[in-house]
Amino acid sequence: MEISMISTKRKLLSLILKVVIVVSAAVGVYLSATDSFFAFMSGSKVFMYFTIQSNIAIAIVCAVGAVLLLRNKPVANGWFVLKFVFTIAITLTGAVFCFMLAPTLGDKAWNLRNLLTHVAVPIASVIDFFVTGVFGDIQKKHIPYTILPPLAYVIYATVAFIAGWEFSPGRNYPYFFLNWNSPAGAFGFCGELPFMGCVWWIILLTLLILAVGLIYVLILNRIKRESNGIYQKQS
Repeated sequence: MEISMISTKRKLLSLILKVVIVVSAAVGVYLSATDSFFAFMSGSKVFMYFTIQSNIAIAIVCAVGAVLLLRNKPVANGWFVLKFVFTIAITLTGAVFCFMLAPTLGDKAWNLRNLLTHVAVPIASVIDFFVTGVFGDIQKKHIPYTILPPLAYVIYATVAFIAGWEFSPGRNYPYFFLNWNSPAGAFGFCGELPFMGCVWWIILLTLLILAVGLIYVLILNRIKRESNGIYQKQS
């Protein structure tokens, strides 16, 4: 299906969503970077976190997409693949924060910067993916690409851990499940956070990413089939 077939209504919706993504990511990153260094994931080293990196990445992809839509330029399938990959990355950001990190942070979790970077941006990104994704050619063969950003981050965080770089005062790891010096270590288990070793967390999150990628592709294919049926009836 060609991008030129996008309806005015769908195009407007996508542009609104992209603006929400770019503005929310920009404001959320700014608030995080200017907050106290002693707060979780804030201060001058905030760009060391996957949350901020994935927000910036999806914002850039959406900004490029918005420009192409406004200029009515053809969109290469590579852009749709990138949008898919970073939509999964920002989905991971939102899910990990809401279900794994927020419970450990308590009331401090739900401030404006966290709501923007962990809730607003992920939700808008997922909706926009399904709004515009039907005009691309996302297939199951593209699903393995979704593990590349998290895998690159694991390598980066592990190097940082070994080198002793601080993500926050006295902490050389970004998230509890990447603390190689925890009681669980790499392969062990323990009765307190993080409960199991980093390798098990990495395997679990990798499987989760691949599962979400598959679900998104299946949903997208269903939407595409229904859209094709509508276009065929109209023609």
